[in-house]
Amino acid sequence: MFGFGKKRTKLGKWIDSNRFTQEELSRSSKVSRNTISKACSDRDYTPSTGVMKKILNAIRKVDPGVKANDFWDM
Repeated sequence: MFGFGKKRTKLGKWIDSNRFTQEELSRSSKVSRNTISKACSDRDYTPSTGVMKKILNAIRKVDPGVKANDFWDM
């Protein structure tokens, strides 16, 4: 099971439930693996708007209906 026992943010939970990996998201969004990892595990982290846009564009290839509010408090 993906994400078992890890502290996860909403983004991390989405990745786990959609059988997506952080590495795949990193490659498709062109955002560093460390930034993706932080966005998936650190609940206090909010990425910059540029990084947020890259992540959302990559996720929308899989789930076109997602919004930034689904993952981060705006």
